[in-house]
Amino acid sequence: MIVLGLTGSIGMGKSTAAAMFRKAGVPVFDADAEVHRLQGPGGRLVAAIEALHPGTTGPGGVDRLALGRAVFGKADALRRLERLIHPMVGEAQRAFLRRHRARAFVVVDVPLLFEKGGWRRVDAIAVVSAPAWMQRRRVLARPGMTQARLSHILRLQMPDREKRRRADFVIDTGKGFAATRAHVRRLIACLASQAGRYKGVCAKSSSIRKRPA
Repeated sequence: MIVLGLTGSIGMGKSTAAAMFRKAGVPVFDADAEVHRLQGPGGRLVAAIEALHPGTTGPGGVDRLALGRAVFGKADALRRLERLIHPMVGEAQRAFLRRHRARAFVVVDVPLLFEKGGWRRVDAIAVVSAPAWMQRRRVLARPGMTQARLSHILRLQMPDREKRRRADFVIDTGKGFAATRAHVRRLIACLASQAGRYKGVCAKSSSIRKRPA
């Protein structure tokens, strides 16, 4: 089984690409969705987060806006929170891989794949990317987002240029939905058929290549 790590900076279209893999029948582990589940009503993380940051939870689980305010700009607080979250997400990812071990390949969708070391646990990496101006437009259209908040988030993420340099494949979402879907479909077809030879062969045949740095 090939484990393809799917990642990309905020606003690059990673969720759209992940949905395309999923719609094509490829099993996708969504790390963000798992965090939401763990922090939702009755979630395993709720009590621990309330103890760490009182007043950030309620009947609906963790109030993500309140939690965001509690850790915003506080590196130590963010690290303590991550020490709670990451082991549980890792446990869920390992269970996902066991369930799908008979498949030709699967996707693990992890926003901070490079930043938190997850790249070491996948066989290949696809980075979702778009022009910087498009990224800003997409993110700033989100409710409650500001330029200051976006700048802070980007400081916590590896630069897009470096992610593209380290990727096996780059999925460019800046050319429209149809072009992105066509690239994803070619990559799926190649990964499903190439087994151990996938990296070099698929990079050539899928038309999803690293853009120049």
